[in-house]
Amino acid sequence: MIRIARIALFAAAVMTPVAYAGVEVIGHMSPAEPVTDARISALPGAERAAWTAYLARSHALMAADKAALAAERQGLAEIPPAPPSGKSGGSGMPADRAAAFYATPEARRVADNIVSFQTPAGGWGKNVDRDGPVRVKGQHYVPIEHLPANARTGDDEAWSYVGTIDNNATTSELRFLARVQAIAPGGAGEGYRAAFLKGVRYLLDAQFPNGGWPQIYPLQGGYHDALTFNDDALSSVVTVLADVARRRDDYAFVPEALAAQAKAACNRAIALILRTQVIVDGKRTIWGQQHDALTLAPAGARNFEPAALSSDESADLLLLLMRQADPSPSVDAAVRDGIAWLEAHAVHGVAFEKGPDGRKLVDRPGAGPIWSRYYDIRTGKPIFGDRDRSIHTDVNELSVERRNGYSWYNAGPAKALAAYAKWTGRK
Repeated sequence: MIRIARIALFAAAVMTPVAYAGVEVIGHMSPAEPVTDARISALPGAERAAWTAYLARSHALMAADKAALAAERQGLAEIPPAPPSGKSGGSGMPADRAAAFYATPEARRVADNIVSFQTPAGGWGKNVDRDGPVRVKGQHYVPIEHLPANARTGDDEAWSYVGTIDNNATTSELRFLARVQAIAPGGAGEGYRAAFLKGVRYLLDAQFPNGGWPQIYPLQGGYHDALTFNDDALSSVVTVLADVARRRDDYAFVPEALAAQAKAACNRAIALILRTQVIVDGKRTIWGQQHDALTLAPAGARNFEPAALSSDESADLLLLLMRQADPSPSVDAAVRDGIAWLEAHAVHGVAFEKGPDGRKLVDRPGAGPIWSRYYDIRTGKPIFGDRDRSIHTDVNELSVERRNGYSWYNAGPAKALAAYAKWTGRK
């Protein structure tokens, strides 16, 4: 588990205190560090060897992905435009329809799109319109919105989110393929099953030696290399792999050996979740939105996302832990203390509402509970980030663009508290 002594050292690296009193800016965040050979070289022997192999595999897979796209483009008179962007979370891939839907031409068209856009490494990009046409030779794997503005000409340097678990990417594709193949026996479903199994192997390859997952794989650098709880990324992967491991219903076709690997991956992930629960003053708290891949300390991401305790992501992790069959005493303790922390840090009597000058936190007697998205690790008080990397204690002092453009308060932990009441049999 991550203890406060370790956190204090990390916090000093990412937060520069403001020297004058009376100002609610308490510091500035620094971006998370990527996984590099230089950082790995400082690890102990066995750990260093595992990470060295992981990083080498990542580099090789990215090189192979880029080489495959470049080979497709050889001799093309014109590079096809990038695929259209879909909604966050992936559009056109419902996983909750009646079984008959997955035998329709509409569902097969989506499944064909999914298969065509699978990268050579086995993953998928995010926010792709799966209702669109299948990929054509030389077309990029991801929508143009994810490419740097100076690299949208189709060259092989334009590379971002090519294989990711962000915004439910890859996990959504896998679930849809599983549903379609289940009612496409024989040759009609072989292509879907092959793509599914390749995607599962991609997730297994992407798992860190310590049991976590990066946001993007092959590794892209920056905060994308961090162990990612954000937007339920890790829990979505574990949930899919748990279904794979059980080999029931839509997943009954999975080979036993691969199912065993999926189960082992899930077990490592649960152990990793327990290790990363932050301890402050000897007490378990909750988790960060993302943690450094190597040190496991909470880490920042985008300029307005500081290293902090994160309420919504932690609620999701607690729900995942409560779904474990025959939970160990360690899981019991992690859940109990995480729930207690969320209960103690709920905010009552206020609401974050839209007004004439943008969204603001206002007094609203009887409102709540709600939770701040971020809490300072050392004090347990709400904090907020702005585009200039400044860290604030008052959400109303953020720039209007950031106040309006981010979910600073949420009610997500309420579902974890309700599940806990049922989990423990309380009335």
